[in-house]
Amino acid sequence: MSDINELVDRYLDAWNATDPARRAELVAEVFTEDAEYVDPLAAVQGHADLAATIAAVQGQFAGLEFSRGGAVDAHHNIARFTWNLGQPGAEPLIVGFDVAELAADGRIVRVNGFLDKVPAGA
Repeated sequence: MSDINELVDRYLDAWNATDPARRAELVAEVFTEDAEYVDPLAAVQGHADLAATIAAVQGQFAGLEFSRGGAVDAHHNIARFTWNLGQPGAEPLIVGFDVAELAADGRIVRVNGFLDKVPAGA
C-alpha cells in the first residue's frame, strides 16, 4: 500500500471485521507474518494471534466500531494516529492512539498501542 492513510484505514477495517475469514484476509493484507501488537492489555505476534485478539476485543465491545480520530502523522517508516471506539456518530467510549512501524513492503511490522480514554470497568 502506497498511501499511509489507506493503510491505517485498512488496519481499522481489520479491527471492525466481524467475519473471521474477512478479518484474516485483512490481517494478512496489513500486517507482516511476524508482526507484533502491544498495548496495555495485550502483547501478541503473528497473524493468528492478531486475529484472535481482534475477535476478543469485538466480543468485549460488541456493536461498537473503530474509526480514525484524525490525521495520520508519519515519517520514514513510522506512523501514529488516534482512533475511536464507539457507536457510529456518537461520542467515543474509548480513545487511543497507535504508533505503527512499517516494513519495507509497506505492511505493519509492529504496533505500540496506548489508551487515552477508557471508561471504568472496560
